[in-house]
Amino acid sequence: QVQLVESGGGLVQAGGSLRLTCAASGRTFTYYTMAWFRQAPGKEREFLAFISSGGRTEYADSVKGRFTISRDNANNMLYLQMNSLKPEDTAVYSCAAGDLATTLRSLYNYGGQGTQVTVSS
Repeated sequence: QVQLVESGGGLVQAGGSLRLTCAASGRTFTYYTMAWFRQAPGKEREFLAFISSGGRTEYADSVKGRFTISRDNANNMLYLQMNSLKPEDTAVYSCAAGDLATTLRSLYNYGGQGTQVTVSS
């Protein structure tokens, strides 16, 4: 079992930056692919990025060049550095852990509750 807890969300002006953190506990997450998703009100959950156990990364086109995913296996931490934020980035951001390097949230084994990010114009 893996527990995931996100933090770092908040209110930021357009053009600003935030760094989200996902702390994992329980079984080591070293062997899992870790991912970030977001869901805005009235919209489908959206894949943002994943980082595999081997360090391979993939990003959604909507965040490529602005967001960076990274992981610290020694401390069971996952990060999402978000730069050049836009009002349309407003959403609840959550992390997930799974055996597959995939963009499909349904294929991840574990997920966190999420942290709210609000970008004002």
